Amino acid sequence: MNSKKYVEDLRTKSATEINEELVAAKKELFNLRFQNATNQLTNTNRIKEVRKNIARIQTVISDMSKASN
Repeated sequence: MNSKKYVEDLRTKSATEINEELVAAKKELFNLRFQNATNQLTNTNRIKEVRKNIARIQTVISDMSKASN
């Protein structure tokens, strides 16, 4: 998914949906790291993508909190 479209999609969601997506991304990152450690991961670029998505989600959350103040 295009990063700009992903961020636009995040901005349309509610705070609880964004937090749920953050938790899911962190779980996915944990699982990917575990698979990498046990040499079961074939697409190592996925770790980088998930880390960037987590950063995008956290940026949207901080922007939302700044806007509400």
